[in-house]
Amino acid sequence: MTDEANGGGEGGGIVLGPNRYGKAEVRLVRVTRDTARHELDDLNVTSQLRGDFSAAHLEGDNAHVVATDTQKNTIFAFAREGVGAPEEFLLRLAGHFTGEFDWVTGGRWLAERYAWERIAADGEPHDHAFVRTGQEVRTAAVVADGPARHVLGGLKDLTVMKTTGSGFEGFPRDRYTTLQETSDRILATSVAVRWRFAAGARPDYDALYARVRARLLASFAEGYSPALQATLYEMGRAVLGAEPELDEIRFSMPNRHHFVVDLAPFGLDNPNEVFFAADRPYGLIEASVTREGVEPAPAAWEGVAGFC
Repeated sequence: MTDEANGGGEGGGIVLGPNRYGKAEVRLVRVTRDTARHELDDLNVTSQLRGDFSAAHLEGDNAHVVATDTQKNTIFAFAREGVGAPEEFLLRLAGHFTGEFDWVTGGRWLAERYAWERIAADGEPHDHAFVRTGQEVRTAAVVADGPARHVLGGLKDLTVMKTTGSGFEGFPRDRYTTLQETSDRILATSVAVRWRFAAGARPDYDALYARVRARLLASFAEGYSPALQATLYEMGRAVLGAEPELDEIRFSMPNRHHFVVDLAPFGLDNPNEVFFAADRPYGLIEASVTREGVEPAPAAWEGVAGFC
């Protein structure tokens, strides 16, 4: 192809860069009706393909463009055979698209899973009536890069708070610093975290998710926190230390500030009991915790927003 055809004109220098495309946020609900006691899967799935799509961009030739509507339909069709763990479902989709179309060399598949629990009727969990629940949204991602498969598990919107056992002291001060040091404050955050599975690991994803979630919560609760950074690291260390099938874990955690309200104008004291919960601005703490000696996998994190 000439420079002119590629948009370069005289002197060239303009070429098509990395690209992908697909169908975003396919809302999928799957009801399993094998017995009178139904099971429910509720997911939000995104499919994006990478490969030889240059002709579509440069020539308007759609011969290699697997329609985004086809990707949506494939997600629904695969759900007919069951969903299971979201990581497994995404691996099935990745295998299909990279195997069905020779020019599709990779891609990225994402899922959010929403939790439901059975409604109690007459003291017993109902067979087919549910209430939306869950303290967080479970997330999963599969990145196909040639023959390699990178699998990420995770969660977001896990809001936690400890009403003591946290402080913030010893930070530098200059003429713009007004924050006072404290050894007793509220620590609150909304945890967003993704963990990367070791290459070739195929654990019981559901069981591992439950264990990781429990360890994140226990680590947040235990011990004294001198800063959210220190708490983040301890949470990551607790997970990697107990789960050998994980190589890396990344966090994005806003500091949900709670400020002691000055009640002195009303003739009242405030012994750390009444707070103003500020929603913005907020501190944003992001970091990764990795297993020493493990090779990095930048392809796994490409395009995963909000994680450094």
